[in-house]
Amino acid sequence: MPFTLRNIKQDLEDVGPKFEGAPDLEFRAATRALELGSSALSYQYVPPGYRFPYGHTHERQEEVYVVVRGSGRMKVDDEIVDVQEWDAVRVPPGTWRGYEAGPEGLELLVIGAPNLGDPRGDVEGKRGWWTDLPTR
Repeated sequence: MPFTLRNIKQDLEDVGPKFEGAPDLEFRAATRALELGSSALSYQYVPPGYRFPYGHTHERQEEVYVVVRGSGRMKVDDEIVDVQEWDAVRVPPGTWRGYEAGPEGLELLVIGAPNLGDPRGDVEGKRGWWTDLPTR
């Protein structure tokens, strides 16, 4: 078949609870389900007023965060930027990143390249990396 079709919300497991963060945190990795060879894709939802519990960086992977609904803030290394619906933020390899939701929550599509495969040895994460406010 020359294409792959999956419904991100219906067909993919929500691994958000494994991050031990907000009660309604969602994280759905689409890379394997879509059979992506050169890139990666995930869907993430952070409930209103919460911060994703980990910051992370990649050695080789560049990522683009697209806000599909809601608003919030992203911390990229030491800079904090406001984001709103349909903003896209490119984060190069070697840069730390994290995000938190505004009052409506924050829904993101995250596109990365190259595809890191499994296990993802390229990533380093730190719980509580963004410390100016407590993570709830």
